[in-house]
Amino acid sequence: MRSAAYIAVAIALLLIQSNLYRLTGPIGALIGPDLVRYITPGLVLPLVVFLGVHDPSMARGASLACAIGYARDIFGAPVGLYTFVSVAIWWLARIAGVRLTAQTWLTRASLGFVFAIVEGALVLVLLAVFGTDNRRPVELSSMVLPHAVATGLCSPFLFRLAQRLRPGPQPVRTAREAV
Repeated sequence: MRSAAYIAVAIALLLIQSNLYRLTGPIGALIGPDLVRYITPGLVLPLVVFLGVHDPSMARGASLACAIGYARDIFGAPVGLYTFVSVAIWWLARIAGVRLTAQTWLTRASLGFVFAIVEGALVLVLLAVFGTDNRRPVELSSMVLPHAVATGLCSPFLFRLAQRLRPGPQPVRTAREAV
């Protein structure tokens, strides 16, 4: 049941992410298109990192990361690209063992930022190696940093959402985090 909740939340986040350009377009018209260009966050990446950090079952975590990546592929990426990248990000989060560092707002934001940079690098490398257009990764490289910043800013909220899906005792919020 919990796995279905993670998948449902991931699909809802993908639908929100795919429609965020409708918000950034009018904002870009007001303050300048260069300031909001490529600022759409990756909303499912913090969910995959959360699964890598907190899910005790490796089989469930890997299969959920694979399903989330496949759902991301369905929304417009080459099939298999984000499936592979999501499982790789899950595995890297699992290896990093950042269980203790994912407790405050700052560490959650930095985890989202760092893993978004890693995800962007993986996508660019895979597109350079397996893609048909050699110029495409060069064009997409300017998107990595704004995307990572936006993902880092959204990731504390998404970590909290994923924590609510997880059964068991909820973490105690410190006075600093409550403010």
